[in-house]
Amino acid sequence: MIFKPKIWIKNVLSIDKEFLEKNGIDALILDLDNTLSLHGDPAAEEGIPEWLGKMNELGVKMRVVSNNTPKRVAPLAAKLGLEFTANGAKPLTFGLNSAVKALGTEKKRTAVVGDQIFTDVLGGNLAGMISILVDPFQLEKSLPFRIKRSIENLVFRRDLKKR
Repeated sequence: MIFKPKIWIKNVLSIDKEFLEKNGIDALILDLDNTLSLHGDPAAEEGIPEWLGKMNELGVKMRVVSNNTPKRVAPLAAKLGLEFTANGAKPLTFGLNSAVKALGTEKKRTAVVGDQIFTDVLGGNLAGMISILVDPFQLEKSLPFRIKRSIENLVFRRDLKKR
């Protein structure tokens, strides 16, 4: 199913050397909000900078692709030492394809990691990459996000309270 992630994990911190080798992953395309930081937060979540350091030590190529604006993405990506693509237009694939080209990797060995089914997972699947769904660090309170999460549960049931 096009909306189903190939892999579902708690968060990016679950990705380690063994995970990458087991799944044949050389590169990560990372969403920003609720994947590396809280939605709209100018700082990364606890443990993210250290995790990025470990990924760098392993030689994992990484890039942020976000649907957010450069004004939101650039400062945090710079703090984290990551190149980025803003206004990525996920689930459309051109932002993801551009990221793969910039990383110099193969699609089949590149994972798209994010917290949303209709952007990150769908985009990764449409682009022919490995889609990894992570639980959001924090559920958004706004009505549009609550509606979006409810609709997501219709196509891929994830009970965040039980994980």
